[in-house]
Amino acid sequence: MASADRRHRAAVLGSPIAHSLSPVLHRAAYAELGLTHWTYDRFEVDEATLPGFVEGLDSSWAGLSLTMPLKRAVIPLLDSISETASSVEAVNTVVLTEDGRRTGDNTDIPGMIAALRERGVEKTGSAAVLGAGATASSALAALSEICTGPVTAYVRSRERGREMRGWGERLGVDVRIADWAEAERALHAPLVIATTPAGATDALTDAVPEHPGTLFDVLYEPWPTRIAAAWTAHGGAVVGGLDLLVHQAVLQVEQMTGRAPAPLAAMRKAGEAALAAR
Repeated sequence: MASADRRHRAAVLGSPIAHSLSPVLHRAAYAELGLTHWTYDRFEVDEATLPGFVEGLDSSWAGLSLTMPLKRAVIPLLDSISETASSVEAVNTVVLTEDGRRTGDNTDIPGMIAALRERGVEKTGSAAVLGAGATASSALAALSEICTGPVTAYVRSRERGREMRGWGERLGVDVRIADWAEAERALHAPLVIATTPAGATDALTDAVPEHPGTLFDVLYEPWPTRIAAAWTAHGGAVVGGLDLLVHQAVLQVEQMTGRAPAPLAAMRKAGEAALAAR
């Protein structure tokens, strides 16, 4: 746990990093919490330069946020990682303790669960996941906590399908694989988690059912996505990427500063203003 009067530097690392909203969210939290001597920056760091960056951190550093491509590359540089991070082999949060230890965690997974809970989704009998990348594995980890039945993953290749099935076995989720060509069927699930890049689900917009369940689209820019807009127009509940970003950042702030609860409302408001200004 970081001491507010001694440890006051934090940052987000990744490549590319210029458009990260993390500084906006964390700085808003510091302002609301009265942490006037805390700073949060962004640094362009790739897998090759990460070890040198981490080794160069001094005692003023309290924590790091990590985005792609560093979530797995950082693991060998840490003293320990949480069970949550270990479950998906991905770390997005590093807390630097006062005794010099580096501990890793993954706040994406509990962030997803919290974002869904905020929209009234506590449990679901089944779910569909669109995509099979790193975010999809985090989605499966979140679903392992709230989904009581099968999860169908819609993927573009057999290799991706094998990977998702492997993650399911590891996480205790009954994962069933379907071809991306059948992705329209996913939209009839009570919970749909879209983990695909911008534009990938645009072709599915006209297939949104008359009475949809809940859509969790992990994108936040541009927002709303075409499928999210169509979902809302049909009366379905939508959880967006900003919801995820804010909830995972709340957990990061709490771990890095030792102050809880972090100010979710102020952080969300700052994120919305920053996106509106772009």
